[in-house]
Amino acid sequence: MLKKSLAVGLLAVLAIFSVPTAANAAPYGDDGSGPGTVVITPGAPVSLAFSGFQPGEATVASAPDAVTLGAIKVVTTASRPAAADGSVVYTASAKEPGSYTITVTSATNISTGVLTVVPADSGSGSGSNANGNLPNTGFETPMLIVWGASGALILGLALVFVLNVVRRNKRAV
Repeated sequence: MLKKSLAVGLLAVLAIFSVPTAANAAPYGDDGSGPGTVVITPGAPVSLAFSGFQPGEATVASAPDAVTLGAIKVVTTASRPAAADGSVVYTASAKEPGSYTITVTSATNISTGVLTVVPADSGSGSGSNANGNLPNTGFETPMLIVWGASGALILGLALVFVLNVVRRNKRAV
């Protein structure tokens, strides 16, 4: 029985470590055939060029629901043939800030690009306010006040405890 359990455990370990290896074997466009990361403002259309396809090969682009591919408003997948040089261009836009991965697939290649939409009113730098400083999202009370209030609370609890002990000792006498 122990041998069977060890064999099942060994098979489970092999299955766990062999699956990611197979997934990483596919060419996911990390060969520079995608446009990389493109940064736009909300609603601005951008042309994304993908390459590495066979001339005239049918390609299909897919994107998350927040991204519009082409001029049609609700399309999240689009298809078109590759040009004679093996490249294909898709127009994409999005209205919500965030990063979106656009994947173009064909029978011979998979190419990806990242569309990053930044807010239109962002100051100087990502995540900054208008004057270029990072916004304060934390607790604004000085730590001296916090520690002082905590110490006063602990001293008050200790005083109540000592007074109860003294009161009980007086009753016992």
